[in-house]
Amino acid sequence: MKNIIKYGLISAGIACATSSHAKIEVYENEGFSFSADGLVNAFYSNSSIEHTDATGATSDRDQSRVRMGFLPNNVGFNFANQMSDMKIEMRSSFWVSINDSDNFRDASPADLGTGSLIDVRQFYATISGDWGEVLLGKDFGLFNRSNILNDELLLGFGQTSDFFGLVDGGNVSFGNISTGYTYPFPKAQITYRSPEINGFKIALGLMDPNKSAADSSEDLPRFEAELTYNTTFEDGSFKAWLSGVSQSSEHDGVDENQSGVGYGANVKFAGVALTASGYSSKGLGFVAGLDQFVGDESIETDGFLVQASYTLESHRFVLTHGQTKVENTNSILDAKHRNTGVAYFNTIRSGLTAVVEYNHTQADVTDALTKEDNDTISIGAVVTF
Repeated sequence: MKNIIKYGLISAGIACATSSHAKIEVYENEGFSFSADGLVNAFYSNSSIEHTDATGATSDRDQSRVRMGFLPNNVGFNFANQMSDMKIEMRSSFWVSINDSDNFRDASPADLGTGSLIDVRQFYATISGDWGEVLLGKDFGLFNRSNILNDELLLGFGQTSDFFGLVDGGNVSFGNISTGYTYPFPKAQITYRSPEINGFKIALGLMDPNKSAADSSEDLPRFEAELTYNTTFEDGSFKAWLSGVSQSSEHDGVDENQSGVGYGANVKFAGVALTASGYSSKGLGFVAGLDQFVGDESIETDGFLVQASYTLESHRFVLTHGQTKVENTNSILDAKHRNTGVAYFNTIRSGLTAVVEYNHTQADVTDALTKEDNDTISIGAVVTF
């Protein structure tokens, strides 16, 4: 299972957090501008893991790491050109790992040393005006996009289930991926976003499909959509969102369909923030919609995430609990993943945040005949510009 999920592992995390970065204006003149932004983070983490097999026998191990948190380290570049009533922009972002090799004793020479692991997750242009915006290129998907963007642990650590190989992995931790939401994997797309009307905004995207097999046939592209609502009131704000995905494939004369809906709401008042989100899908993977179960309609996945935070000046305290349940009517896989955590964020200076976090992760997987209890303590810092 760890090898099967490896592709989702390597690409976990999300770049949409660049919206939270400060931005350095490098050049601006007569409507044309160029800016850069970036993020670097590192955590000390200690995981204590207990595995229970089908016979009830248990095994334990502890692992300390110095590694990235939920967000990979990245740098982004932004170009913009305002031309009368139209604006043309371009963004490219590049993501790297500080844990790009595992130097264990039995590794081959080719596995040792530093690997590049450069991951281009955003490379797109936008054309916008009073009528809205069209995005052309590669960006994150719309399904479950707001679920992950509104995760209070976005700048933190989150879950590191050993079931996914995350304890020893050479990339990011998982936040609440697979314990509340799936990852909106970057995709080639053409997406239209409407202007905001009375707090409502809709996005409609045609995406490059997730193939269910190398020789599968997709007559139509993948379709994803998201509806958001934002409003403010005295000393507070409210937002809600609804997203969806649909795709059909044909393989060996069998129709294979993928579909899902994501939803959530967030309210903030007097320093308190309450967030509840969830999703339900068929034929999609429970990590990123790209694992081996894509197109298998017998796979049904449901997840939810509830969080509360309190911010007092430079201090933010977070409580979080999320769960994903996977059911398969063909009995290939039944699984339940849960994560409960508490976190403390301290904004020391603008662009510098210290983080202390504890997560208790549980995995109960039928086909692997294993149960996991994982307690992880992490301490780190996040630098943004």
